[in-house]
Amino acid sequence: MWYDKLLKAWNIKEVRNALLFVVVMLVVFRLAAHIPIPGVDLVRLRNFFQANQFLGLLNLFSGGTIQNFSVVALGVAPYITSSIIFQLLTMVVPRLEELSKEGEQGQRRITQWTRLASVPLAFIQSYGLIGLLSRGGAAGAGGIFLDLTPFRMVLMMLTMTAGTIFLMWIGELISEKHVGNGISLLIFSGIIAGLPGALRSLFVTFDRAQVINLIIFAIIGIITVIGVVIMTEGQRNIPVSYARRVIGSSGVGGVSTHLPLRVNMAGVIPIIFAISLILFPTLIAQFFVSAQTDWVASFAQWIIAIFQNQLFYGIFYFLLVFGFTFFYTAVVFHPEQIAENLQKQGGFIPGIRPGKQTEEYLSRVTNRILLFGALFLGAIAILPLIMQQITGNTNLLIGGTSILIVVSVAIEIAKQIEGQISMHEYEKY
Repeated sequence: MWYDKLLKAWNIKEVRNALLFVVVMLVVFRLAAHIPIPGVDLVRLRNFFQANQFLGLLNLFSGGTIQNFSVVALGVAPYITSSIIFQLLTMVVPRLEELSKEGEQGQRRITQWTRLASVPLAFIQSYGLIGLLSRGGAAGAGGIFLDLTPFRMVLMMLTMTAGTIFLMWIGELISEKHVGNGISLLIFSGIIAGLPGALRSLFVTFDRAQVINLIIFAIIGIITVIGVVIMTEGQRNIPVSYARRVIGSSGVGGVSTHLPLRVNMAGVIPIIFAISLILFPTLIAQFFVSAQTDWVASFAQWIIAIFQNQLFYGIFYFLLVFGFTFFYTAVVFHPEQIAENLQKQGGFIPGIRPGKQTEEYLSRVTNRILLFGALFLGAIAILPLIMQQITGNTNLLIGGTSILIVVSVAIEIAKQIEGQISMHEYEKY
């Protein structure tokens, strides 16, 4: 049972220390998330967030830090945006592609460039966020910033940029403990931290007329959790046989095994990438809303307006999740390398010739099973939008994305802890 594995993990000193370290880092993150930047009317800010769907998603992605306009208000969004940029560049820039194939040393250099690029991105996104809230406050919440002078604005931007670098550091420290991905865990903790407040708001505004809607949402939530677990754990086993070799007077090989191809190899990364990109155009458009050129200002206003359109937002969100599922799988899964390694080791897929045909077969099978995984992830992402149109309830608008991230990260943590337990047991023997 799960509690037996948890007890085993706690009895292993290395795993226990790693878990305690992660908990302490998450507590530090949540404490930083409640340190507001001076000069902000938090009451008006929270009222504005409740009335704005786009900012609700932005708050989710930041780990719940924007709603308090804290020193880590941007969360890890700039770092994720930088990661997306470099992964795209790796596919089109020969030098970066060569570095990615140089193993750990090449990956370390790309990671360093990703960190450096996160700094200007954080500075730009902080300006866009301040512009978004100041204009939104003037339109709907009325004076979110008490005294926004140029000096105070630059100070806010520097503070939020430093906060992002701080979270990047915490995320990497967590990842080094091998009990989950640090960046995903920060987003995970933000979602969990917002759960008590969401339940409190739900019960405060509870009405008997909403019972049916709550039952519907509960059923959909259970189905979503089950579906995420099935799709995350689902895999296609490709049979692999190894030819028998004769070395001296003994034979080696002649065994059969399988190559597991997961339905959703990318995990929760496509959702995180999609949210990052769907937020970026609106933030950039804030720079040009007050442009002196009429067509530039009009275009910026049009970008902001179109992303507030439910239909466009839902379709664009679905397509981003769908596309990033294939894209990220192409980045992490290389059929040509697998086919080459199988051929070098004397392995082959029954009925398929080694080499190019094996590569084509693996690509074909991967694309087929990924189609279902990508459709599922896209459907889960936009399911809350569909339910909002059906029930008219906006309280659980981003529930599908939250459930997807929470369940996927929980499964990833459980697998890494189980792997450490298995490694410790092997070392004993």
